[in-house]
Amino acid sequence: MDQILHHPVQSREQSNFRLIAMIIASAMFMEQLDATVLATALPTMARDFGVSAPAMSIALTSYLLSLAIFIPASGVIADRFGSRTVFRSAIAIFVLGSIGCALSPNLTCLVISRLVQGLGGATMMPVGRLVLMRSVARKDMISAMSWLLVPALIGPILGPPVGGFIVTWLNWRFIFYINVPIGILGFTLVSIFIAEIKEPTKRRFDKIGFILSGISLGSLLFGFEMSSRSGEGATAILLITIGVVFGCGYLFHAKHHPAPIMDFSLMKVPSFRISVIAGSLLRITQGAQPFLLPLYFQIGFGMSAAAAGQFVTATALGAMAMKALAPRILRKFGFRSSLVINGLTSTLGYALCAGFRPDWPSALIFGILAVSGFFMSFQFTAYNTVAYDEIEPARMSAAISFYTTFQQLMLSLGICAGAFALHLSMTAGERVHPVLGDFSFAFICVTLISLTATFWNMKLSPTAGADISGHHHPKTAH
Repeated sequence: MDQILHHPVQSREQSNFRLIAMIIASAMFMEQLDATVLATALPTMARDFGVSAPAMSIALTSYLLSLAIFIPASGVIADRFGSRTVFRSAIAIFVLGSIGCALSPNLTCLVISRLVQGLGGATMMPVGRLVLMRSVARKDMISAMSWLLVPALIGPILGPPVGGFIVTWLNWRFIFYINVPIGILGFTLVSIFIAEIKEPTKRRFDKIGFILSGISLGSLLFGFEMSSRSGEGATAILLITIGVVFGCGYLFHAKHHPAPIMDFSLMKVPSFRISVIAGSLLRITQGAQPFLLPLYFQIGFGMSAAAAGQFVTATALGAMAMKALAPRILRKFGFRSSLVINGLTSTLGYALCAGFRPDWPSALIFGILAVSGFFMSFQFTAYNTVAYDEIEPARMSAAISFYTTFQQLMLSLGICAGAFALHLSMTAGERVHPVLGDFSFAFICVTLISLTATFWNMKLSPTAGADISGHHHPKTAH
């Protein structure tokens, strides 16, 4: 019989926190990889469907639409039906959507299947994190979160080269079929190792807020995504404007609703507010990297897609190397000092990309990207852990869905910022095609934005997250 748990963590979950983190991470890796692997295959799919390549962009934007609509609702759904039940259902829906994509005979069927996939993915991301927060003891949270965040960092990076391999040597439909065994395994392991946890709630579903937030977030995500394409500037501006207008409408509505679907009162919690704002600024740089780096190496360096993909995987290796060291660093220095110093290091590491040139040794470029991936991965582990330090258990699901919404939005904004800076430099130089200097300008712009996160990192309390990290600050000493 399912258990309804509020605060306690069962001993089995405490001893198996790495296993729980890896189960959730595997499901999230499936979603993150799928979100980016498709871009490489669009031209081949367009030929099979008998449509133009630009028309295939709806296969990407339909997925973003589902994310925008359903991420804010994920917390309410998890509270009502149980985090394990909802997480398993999200995996099942995502796999069914993947099968539908693989079997699609035309573009219309593909778009419908992508909408279904997006429904599963939108619920999988925040509820997976909620399962982790409710199943792992606070002392193990940093280690568990570092495992969980690896797929979020390497999925977008590995997507393009994996897609290129599948399209070249197999068939584009295998892009979606590979999700089936991963999903079945994840569904099974979740059923065995993760307990059902519910938070009693009497909140009525915020229907108006659901509609307003869905239109606002969908328009903003579409607008940011389209701003990276040539010739879509007017449409992007229109969508972003619609997103802002409906966003303002939502904020007005939320002030007068007792339980809004996105609870902005959470921003009154200091550690949560700082993590949201500083993390959002840093995610602009993180979101721009998967867009800028492959183009930089292929257009600026004249590399093949396969060679460019090998360089880009360096950041994934760096991210994986971080997970074992994060708990030790945070225990020694605490969240505030670590976020301030590492934030500067990680941002400046990506700024070095502006200096890359074809005559640089390959090993040096690879090493810089690997080290940058290490520091950036650490930064997000710290943000995603300390964010919930002061959040009450009853508000955890609302906080996670809120945080995940902004996470997705800022990653998309990073693409927009990188594309805008690149086009701005090209326009200033009256160039139709980008040169090395244009990419350098874009890298500097996105890293300058992220450097402003330092101001917010310094506002974090020196004792924030002390019971999570085990750090003993002088102010807490007796």
